[in-house]
Amino acid sequence: MVNLQPSRRRLLAGLGAVGTTALLSGCVTSASSGKSSSKGAVTLQSNISAPQAKTAMEHLVAAYEKQKSGKKVTLNTIAAETFRTQLPTYLTSANPPDVYTWYPGSVADAYAKKNLLLSLDEVWNSSPDLKRYSKALHTLCTSSAGKKVFVPQDYYWWGMFYRKSNFKKWGVSEPRTWDEYLDLCDKIKSKGVAPIGIGAGGNTPWVASAWFDYLDIRINGAQYHRELLAGKHRFDDPEVHKVFDRWKEVLPYFDPNGTAIAFQDATTSVLNGRTGMMLIGTFFADAAPKSALDDIDFFRFPVIDAKVPLAEEAPVDGYFVSARTGRRDPVFDFMSYLATAEAQELYISGSSGTTLPCHPDAKDAGTPLVKKGREHIEAAAEITQFFNRDSSDALQPTADNALTKFMAEPKDIGSILTNWQRDAEKIWKA
Repeated sequence: MVNLQPSRRRLLAGLGAVGTTALLSGCVTSASSGKSSSKGAVTLQSNISAPQAKTAMEHLVAAYEKQKSGKKVTLNTIAAETFRTQLPTYLTSANPPDVYTWYPGSVADAYAKKNLLLSLDEVWNSSPDLKRYSKALHTLCTSSAGKKVFVPQDYYWWGMFYRKSNFKKWGVSEPRTWDEYLDLCDKIKSKGVAPIGIGAGGNTPWVASAWFDYLDIRINGAQYHRELLAGKHRFDDPEVHKVFDRWKEVLPYFDPNGTAIAFQDATTSVLNGRTGMMLIGTFFADAAPKSALDDIDFFRFPVIDAKVPLAEEAPVDGYFVSARTGRRDPVFDFMSYLATAEAQELYISGSSGTTLPCHPDAKDAGTPLVKKGREHIEAAAEITQFFNRDSSDALQPTADNALTKFMAEPKDIGSILTNWQRDAEKIWKA
């Protein structure tokens, strides 16, 4: 997505495959169906609510308004979990917000197939910036009906994050294999510290899906994982049972309060040394003090089966538009601005700086952590997005329910997976 070197091209080809493989099965309302109007401010409904990132969004909107004299954008910031549950309501309301922060690929297409998203073909065809985006991003932002429905802004990576000073204090180092990881957990536990934080309580139970995703792509591979989330395999298959057999091996190392607190509190526990590490995306840094960022590092989720191609989660974020917008022309102008290098650099520099821009010319923060993150993604044979992004928002609650039950009662995994499959089938058939 940035600096299109050969390794980057190969990576993004894989990213594009992810976007088209996962449930891209719908159609989208054409651009001509949106009412063309220039009256009133464009409304931007945003789930980017962490303090640093929210401020960055405010600066982004202000910069647009300054550059485009007379054009106005109203930013409405909604807590992330409220946003996700209310998104279908926003999109189906009689007078919906115009533009939304959200995700491309399968999750966007779940709304596009219901004719809730506006085609952005005109934006992609007229923007000199978007024409230069990678082929993979073009694919990821396109529905199976052949319509562009998304403008990407940035992407980030997931990893096992920790404080370098804590690892040094405990005399431990980054593991590469599953056995080395279990040994690391033993050493941290011997210091009287819970080795693994999670933060799957409160309104962030979805964080647990990262453990399911990574265990599945390490054991069964990314292709199987995407097919599973598309309903081509069953959640009670023997292959999925293998995922939970491995998870059971590390459950004793999890923070006992991990399913009672949200990820922001779990982040604080890692920073304060109450837990050793945490599988999380770089967005967690928006909840961390900037003074701690230089002490934060990560390692990739450990290899379980060396024969399985190495995959990593690297979700893309950006924007789509309501098919019912009454301000098509000013919306298109705003979307074109969001695709520029200037806009993406402004957002990244104003937030924690731990994401990577989608524009090929935009600069990232250039910190050691970001450089390592870029190398981490480029080394992957395949890229996945995240559970709901590779399936749908509607399927995420089934995972939340199944995974929190498993962590509480791992011996009940048989019935948990049977019920997960039952609940998922209802959504796939809807």
